[in-house]
Formats: sequence, structure tokens, C-alpha cells
Amino acid sequence: MTDYLAATMAMLGPAQNRYADPIAWDRLHEQLDIRLPTDYRALVDAYAPTHLNGHLYLLHPATARWNLGQWITDTVRAWNDVPWDELDLDADEDPRVLFGLTGLSFGTRNGLWPIASTDRGETIFLMAVDDTAPWFLVEDGEAAGPGMT
Repeated sequence: MTDYLAATMAMLGPAQNRYADPIAWDRLHEQLDIRLPTDYRALVDAYAPTHLNGHLYLLHPATARWNLGQWITDTVRAWNDVPWDELDLDADEDPRVLFGLTGLSFGTRNGLWPIASTDRGETIFLMAVDDTAPWFLVEDGEAAGPGMT
């Protein structure tokens, strides 16, 4: 089985760990009332805040500027304001259909959690928050899967 974290870090180069701070993660987990996956935390600690390959934004909970906790809170608020039932989504675009959800909620224990974004307006979400949480990408309100760990 491929160790995707190790492969990703090998591709990105030596970890800088400039802001690695377990206390910042503890505060974030307490604020959100969830725990983000271990591999994600390791990647964020190693490189964030950064704009990887001029495309993917990774934020960190220990920084005042580009703060992950503030971004998650703001992004959850924005996605909760989307009128999902009023959108005319095809089945292959609708996260409810793609992932067998009866409804969409953001920032709840069983909801979707934004963890990263891109310079093209895409948002990467966790569907469930634990170390085996699947993710999916949403671009302009359209979801793409399948979920992966």
C-alpha cells in the first residue's frame, strides 16, 4: 500500500515545520469540536502556510495571518448560506447524491469541513472527520469524487 503522506512530502521536499505547534491544533480542535486527520495535520505542520505549486493554499492554525481556524469558520459560514435545494445540480455534481447524504451541513460533527482551497475557487472538504475521512473537491458548487482517504 502506498504511503501517500510520505510520497507527498518526498515530492515537496524537506519539511520546514516553521509553525508546528500541538497547542495550536488542540485549540483548533476544541474550537471546531472535531479532530482533523493526522496526515493532514502533518502536511500542514510541515509546509503551511503556503501556496503549493502556485495553486493549492494550505493554511496553519498557529499563524495570525492565513489562519486555518478563521478560514474554516468563514468558509463554513459561506457554504451554509448556499441554497442547495434551489440549485439545479446533475446527479454527478450533487454531493448529496455522490456520497449518499440526505442533506448537507457544514461545520457540524457529521457535516462537511473545508480543509484547503485553490486559486481557481475550488474547496476541498472532509466528509467525516477522523483519520480515514474521505475528501472531495467542490468547484463552483459542483462536487467531484470519489472520496479518498
